[in-house]
Amino acid sequence: CHMTTNKPRHSSSVQRRPTFTTSFALTTMKLAIALLIASAHALVAPSRRQHQGTALRATAPLSQQTGFSSMDTAVLDRYMSLDTGDNVQAEYVFVDADRTARSKCRTLPKAKAKGAVTSLPKWTYDGSSTGQAPGDDSEVIIVPRAVYKDPFRGGDHILVLCDTEDPEGNPLPTNSRAPAVVKFDAGDAKKQQPWYGLEQEYTLFNLDGTTPLGWPVGGFPKPQGPYYCGAGADKSFGRAVSEAHYRACLYAGLTVSGTNAEVMPGQWEYQIGPVVGIDAADQLTISRYILDRVCEDLGVIVSIEPKPIEGDWNGAGMHINFSTEDTRKAGGLAAIEAMCEKLGTKHDVHIAAYGEGNEKRLTGACETADINTFSYGVADRGCSVRIPRDTAAEGCGYLEDRRPASNVDPYLATALLFETCTSA
Repeated sequence: CHMTTNKPRHSSSVQRRPTFTTSFALTTMKLAIALLIASAHALVAPSRRQHQGTALRATAPLSQQTGFSSMDTAVLDRYMSLDTGDNVQAEYVFVDADRTARSKCRTLPKAKAKGAVTSLPKWTYDGSSTGQAPGDDSEVIIVPRAVYKDPFRGGDHILVLCDTEDPEGNPLPTNSRAPAVVKFDAGDAKKQQPWYGLEQEYTLFNLDGTTPLGWPVGGFPKPQGPYYCGAGADKSFGRAVSEAHYRACLYAGLTVSGTNAEVMPGQWEYQIGPVVGIDAADQLTISRYILDRVCEDLGVIVSIEPKPIEGDWNGAGMHINFSTEDTRKAGGLAAIEAMCEKLGTKHDVHIAAYGEGNEKRLTGACETADINTFSYGVADRGCSVRIPRDTAAEGCGYLEDRRPASNVDPYLATALLFETCTSA
């Protein structure tokens, strides 16, 4: 029985061998073909994946609002309300090669932050990243000069306006504050008490960087007329920025005297002053920094270009209202007229210092004087320098230099105006 049982099994096993061999060969061939196809796909796939990725980026660019949800103020406030104990955050603000304010933050003991500005430590930053130093010697020293309350963090936190110097203690070539201080000191600013009122105009843009607020994309709004000091959803665009900036500046301790919507839709103005001497340019610099931060929070772009939109649209300036002890006392009108005559003899010098791109704005139209001609007059907004009507009536007061562009360096402009007007 055992042999009988084994024989069929042995015989059957022998008979199936050819079938098994054929099946194995076919399977091996299929596997080889599959591997060959997979290899070919692997060679092509990266290129195709790259092409698909490129197409995706081309048709669906990253949103300007990337990360917006993580910046929800309700979430952020949970952290910003945390107590920092005996420390504060000090935001050191400095001016880069393009005359734009940047900043970096450090921790300071609360007691030191409440002391004099001279007690605050110096710091450094990478000047090769701001166009102010070479890569092999990039350290720029920042020296605290003025302190303001921080409107973004609140509490005892501070903004610290700084000078920029090289390691030897010399002002950088881009540091216009240091030479301005020298001019004020040389002209005896303490005695003359130069007062400044700086009218900073600016234009708000959507995140595309080309469409002002309130303008149709690729088109134009209704002509100028109803927008200046206007109210209403069809006339006022960006009031939230103006209100937030105004309040933040007041909180910081700046001397803000007012604000208003300007002639071109999407354009606004605020006024710093009256402020004496170097403090005027310091406050203007910090106010510009605060404006950038407010616009960052509200998701709009701010421009201080003097002619942001070509054509029959008003440009943007930074008119400077100026007076001294001599102009403010009885009979001061004669001193103001003498100052205007001096300004006329140095018109080219002032124009060179009053901002880049100003030739597009000072055309003789849209409430400006021609850039090549100097003039002054009472209540005339088409003159280079305006003498206010109340100043003429009272026989004393101030003048308004209407030539500076909105992007003017405030240190350069205020110091030059003082130097010219008080020269012998």
